[in-house]
Amino acid sequence: MSVLLVVVAGTLAISAALPAAFGHGLGGDQAEPISFEGMNVTVRTDITPYDLAVGSIDDVNLKIRFFDLLTDNTLEKVTYRVEVWKTEDLLARNLFYDDDGILYVEVRVDGDCDAAELHKCTDYGGSEHVSAPGALYVFGTECNDDNVDICARPTITGPVFDKGGLYYIKIEVEGASGPKVQVANTLAYDTFVSIAQEQNFLIRTAHAEEIPVVVKTYYDDVSNFVFDPSDNSITFDMPFDWSPDYVSLVPVVHEEIQIPSSFTPYSNGTQFKGFVNGIEIGQRALLTDPYSMNDTNIVHFLVSQSELEKINAALGPEHHTNKNMNFRLVPIYDVSKSSTEFYLVDLVDFTRTPTNIRLSWDNTYGAGQPIPFEFAFLDSDKQLITDVYYHYSVIDRSSEQVLFSSVTVDPNNSSIHAPEGIDIQNIHVPTEGRLRIDVSVTGTGLDRDTTYSGIGSALVDIDPAQPTPPQIQPWIKTNAKLWTEDAIDDAVFIQAIQFLIRQGIIDVPSTESGDGSDSGEIPAWIKTNAKLWTEDAIDDATFITAIQHLIRQGIIVI
Repeated sequence: MSVLLVVVAGTLAISAALPAAFGHGLGGDQAEPISFEGMNVTVRTDITPYDLAVGSIDDVNLKIRFFDLLTDNTLEKVTYRVEVWKTEDLLARNLFYDDDGILYVEVRVDGDCDAAELHKCTDYGGSEHVSAPGALYVFGTECNDDNVDICARPTITGPVFDKGGLYYIKIEVEGASGPKVQVANTLAYDTFVSIAQEQNFLIRTAHAEEIPVVVKTYYDDVSNFVFDPSDNSITFDMPFDWSPDYVSLVPVVHEEIQIPSSFTPYSNGTQFKGFVNGIEIGQRALLTDPYSMNDTNIVHFLVSQSELEKINAALGPEHHTNKNMNFRLVPIYDVSKSSTEFYLVDLVDFTRTPTNIRLSWDNTYGAGQPIPFEFAFLDSDKQLITDVYYHYSVIDRSSEQVLFSSVTVDPNNSSIHAPEGIDIQNIHVPTEGRLRIDVSVTGTGLDRDTTYSGIGSALVDIDPAQPTPPQIQPWIKTNAKLWTEDAIDDAVFIQAIQFLIRQGIIDVPSTESGDGSDSGEIPAWIKTNAKLWTEDAIDDATFITAIQHLIRQGIIVI
């Protein structure tokens, strides 16, 4: 599979329209709309700074806007009831009034609270509006995004945003278009914002090295961090309520692992598999970012609501009472990737925009298979552009046939969302040959800012799929299971390994085999690795890679 060249197309098979939508974004959320008085109204919640981390700031701006999704017009003279929750704890609840419908509230973070009910530690600043009884309002300079530090805004002071995790902000609109106009049925909206918290851990290697690892959690505290040298995996736990009612409220669970790229098992270019409560998650839920931090690889778990529901379905109703989420990250080696980079041009005058796209794919896939293509959206400084909304199309250059267009899947959707600026799409290519992949960035953030919008194309060649390697017969796994249970000895297990080599399933050229200098009794961790494989906790490729390494090192002599 080879890259030919990069082109910028004047006309793409992609619509750049911005359909109405709701959804979770970085530092903010837009609720599902409600029909009201001939309008499709919703609220949007934003916090500034958007990438807030615990301990980094004491003053947060909370912005709430009530508007018609069809016209983007803000409704005026709005009475809001605002509730802030963290898990099952109510942290704040009060009425607020705003003339222009865009409410700005200063949240003063104060975690010093010993009360069992945390909201009892929360204080509010402002005056009751004469026309909206009980609703707080501050007279003075009207707020906008550029003057929040000096404008007149009410305050919330208490244990709000003092811990990392997902916060549920419930908004009820009790009046609009006038302070005395009551909404017949209160309009209630659910929104969520995430506050990051960094936790530090160490990996201690067999050579007495200490590798620092940061887990940046956007949901809750993590614990039980473990590094397993048998497969170089990382696992950790986090509290989570798996009841379907709660899962239906959670837009995404975001965990970020930062690890030095100098640590060989996690070096740049390494691919990973991710598991949540033992269930492998999809490729879009596990993203690797080598761009944002020098000498550091960042791996994101972005477990969406649909992914959470799939895990619940796979584990059955008994899993609904589980109160823990277990994450497992496993490196995958010997992945060969190709990539190309191209820039986007403006939709109007076709001048170059500050947006570059790095397109990468795994060479082990080919025609006739779904090929995982990675889209990375970079600015002119080669930094990731976050919270990107985009479309793409795939065109067969020999026939000019559109093989796939994300626009036609759901014309009413809001584009594909890449919250961290990286996304993976499985693209099925029926035959080998040259493809044109067109990309259109429709905007960034919930307001679809067009700074990075544009269109562009790349040409790539797709080779035939590689032959499918021989499959491991079931008796081999049965044999390994018996060995892990000490029902058979090492010699019988090694015979099974010899069979895999003869069948070409494990490829160990004789020139690379170990000399046996380290041979002897098989280390216990190999048995642990085999046990994980027999329990389907690791896949065939991971098991084979471990055995292959041991043979080349002379730990197992064949």
